[in-house]
Amino acid sequence: MPIPVDYEERVYAGVLGKLIGVYLGRPFEGWTYERIMDQLGEVRFYVHDLLGVPLVVTDDDITGTFTFLRALPDHGNDRNLSASQIGHTWLNYIIEQRTILWWGGRGNSTEHTAFLNLKNGIEAPHSGSIATNGRIVAEQVGGQIFSDGWAMVAPGDPELAMELARKAASVSHDGEAVYAAQVLAAMESAAFLERDINRLLDIGMSCIPRDSVIYRLLDDLRNQHLQQPDWRETRRWIAATYGYDRFPGNCPVAPNHALIMLGLLYGEDDFQQTLMITNTSGWDTDCNSGNVGCLMGIKNGLAGIEAGPDWRAPIADRLFLPTADGGRTITDAVAETFRIANIGRCLASEPPLVPKGGARFHFELPGSVQGFLPEENTESQGTVDVRNVAGHSRHGRRCLVLRVQQLYGESVCRVGTSTFAVSEPPVMRTYPLIASPTLYAGQTVSAAVEADAANGGPLECRLYLCAYEKNDVLTRYCSSPVVCEPGSYNQLNWKLTEPKSAPIANVGIEVSGTGEIDAGTIYLDYLTWKGEPDIVLTRTGPEGQMWARSWINAVDQLETSRRLPFRCAQNYGTGLLIHGTREWTDYTVSATVTPHLCEASGIAARVQGMRRYYALVLRKGGDVALVKFLDRETVLAKVDYHWRFDQSYRLELAVQGNQLLGRVNHQQLFDVIDEDHALKGGGIALVIREGCMSSDAVTVRRLPSTRADEQKRRFVG
Repeated sequence: MPIPVDYEERVYAGVLGKLIGVYLGRPFEGWTYERIMDQLGEVRFYVHDLLGVPLVVTDDDITGTFTFLRALPDHGNDRNLSASQIGHTWLNYIIEQRTILWWGGRGNSTEHTAFLNLKNGIEAPHSGSIATNGRIVAEQVGGQIFSDGWAMVAPGDPELAMELARKAASVSHDGEAVYAAQVLAAMESAAFLERDINRLLDIGMSCIPRDSVIYRLLDDLRNQHLQQPDWRETRRWIAATYGYDRFPGNCPVAPNHALIMLGLLYGEDDFQQTLMITNTSGWDTDCNSGNVGCLMGIKNGLAGIEAGPDWRAPIADRLFLPTADGGRTITDAVAETFRIANIGRCLASEPPLVPKGGARFHFELPGSVQGFLPEENTESQGTVDVRNVAGHSRHGRRCLVLRVQQLYGESVCRVGTSTFAVSEPPVMRTYPLIASPTLYAGQTVSAAVEADAANGGPLECRLYLCAYEKNDVLTRYCSSPVVCEPGSYNQLNWKLTEPKSAPIANVGIEVSGTGEIDAGTIYLDYLTWKGEPDIVLTRTGPEGQMWARSWINAVDQLETSRRLPFRCAQNYGTGLLIHGTREWTDYTVSATVTPHLCEASGIAARVQGMRRYYALVLRKGGDVALVKFLDRETVLAKVDYHWRFDQSYRLELAVQGNQLLGRVNHQQLFDVIDEDHALKGGGIALVIREGCMSSDAVTVRRLPSTRADEQKRRFVG
């Protein structure tokens, strides 16, 4: 099946539709129709401010959708991806009790039940089957919630989308829940080519048994739609015929599937009207609204989203994906769009797209801002309007325009985007915002800007960042200014030497006048960074919380202090304390660790989650091992080593290409080539298995670009 010519833009509309739907329905999730009508009326736009809650939050519907899809690239983008492989993806990215799922307990939360099954060795699809968990648990709503991504990687190929969605849903669900996921995935896939809702329903229903509840529900609902023009009356019919009282469990799939289709059938092909009907109807509003928004986004594109109120500006492309791969938490709709689209292109044997040479922020999709917003509450702040426009790019088709005013005297305008969490996170009901920063000292930030030819004089542009220093006070760092004459195109490059330990909160562009101009326009072509970190990770202040929050805490107990930055304990299995991003490739990680009572302890490199990393560990029984964990543990090499509990050991692990070098107390013990070379990049971690360990500062250094024998001598840095 060839890729549609507007594939990336339609995926972007699907991603935005998902976000809009979830953020719209989240504040009143679980409300009845009667309560919604009494307190909110018909829901035609965001209501978070009315209910005193934030708009952009962590949400299981968003995180699960975009995380479980990583099973494809993590397993070679194989069209024959198995349910078992998707189950392993769950175990890699989910941190128990902390990320992605509703942790409602075995037998109560379907996903929690399935996770515990996977953890205990029950492979998918048995982990989610009726035979394992019973019909009530297996037929809840989650299978359809996470179905959107499988459709977006299979544009115009509903058979493939349906099959992928079936396997993914079977990790945690069975029966009617799987059928509902298949219907939605097939419809969304077909929506890349087909715009008629009834034709899409025909395609979706053709994927499931005619004697299933979901098929009968859809058939009944379509007949009701032909006879009853008022959606409110049909909603009342759904409540009486397929309501919650007819299906046991916390959040049964059939009633919520019915409300999704209610909005699609009665929404008159209008994005706002369709979302209004589904949300106003109640029950699992964020889940249902997210599916509806994604399908309508794919089907009608960006124009359909923009036909009504401005849904996009309040979101500004922002989303959070808290997982064990913390460098992917702070992301945006454009970044996720190209990740999805490149999976789809690979499945279709097409080359990937890398806009503007792989720039992190490239603004190539219409209307995209990728989280760039004016900085607020700044002394001597001018005003700035931020928009996406066509042209003014030497490396692509679009850019971000910054129209600045009131640059009198020493005032400045700053436009930036987040690279880490905010200091006072909003209350997020399901789980907290767990993240590592995406930008670090040692890396080089680059940007390109064009000054509008109509500017009345030169403007000065700088790169800037803010970092959480002692007591979590934000400290600003700036590059040297570049004078941008009217009509000029300018490169900005900044090698970061600071801060070595404090987490960087945001990055952006600062524009100021030169005394000759009080307003002007700057076009930001791209902003990006590259390189390995040069950092010493240790607590920056006794009162601050942000440094500790910058670690992905996947251990049972963690204590930090200035005297002892890390003390980790794990009761069962292996725990990781993770930091960094998957973009890190060739570097050395080192720390002085002290094993206490434990089965094993050490350090890890190229960490991509809970079950994908290299590690150098001291193991109970008297040896040191260099191991690779890729869904399961493989010992690459080991040597006898007489180590003792409560004594300190300097561990150093270097990774370059497929070569791994390991030292203990400055003695080189390992020089190993991993022929598989599946782990090409990732962050670092402290590793503890069933016991306790402590560590001082963790250092990460870029490896020098020299010959291999010199690297062996110098890899400690």
